Amino acid sequence: MARVLIIDDEDLLRETVRDMLEEAGHEVVEEADGAAGIRSFRESPAEIVITDIIMPKKDGIHTIWELKQMRPDVKIIAISGGVPGGPRSDLPLAESYGAQRTLQKPFTQAELLRAVSDVMR
Repeated sequence: MARVLIIDDEDLLRETVRDMLEEAGHEVVEEADGAAGIRSFRESPAEIVITDIIMPKKDGIHTIWELKQMRPDVKIIAISGGVPGGPRSDLPLAESYGAQRTLQKPFTQAELLRAVSDVMR
């Protein structure tokens, strides 16, 4: 199983994703914004990072870019509640910055675990 860093400003979402991943056997670390996520990753790198796009202090796009600068092989799953194709849909941009997978909120446990499995391969 993998060490996973979850970066999202929504407490309930982080807790829910953590529970889903721990139930599947993963080790999970949580941070509430991109700046804290970068510090955490620098101190103890994760194999997989799941990051929200729209967050305070440092958004997900900048977080993805910085993570990829530190460690190009890190696996990243970007998540967003923005409307697909709408003005707040940044998931295609996240992919262009290096996210291997994207998930639109809300997502199911099966979708999350499939994305984690896909990036681990």
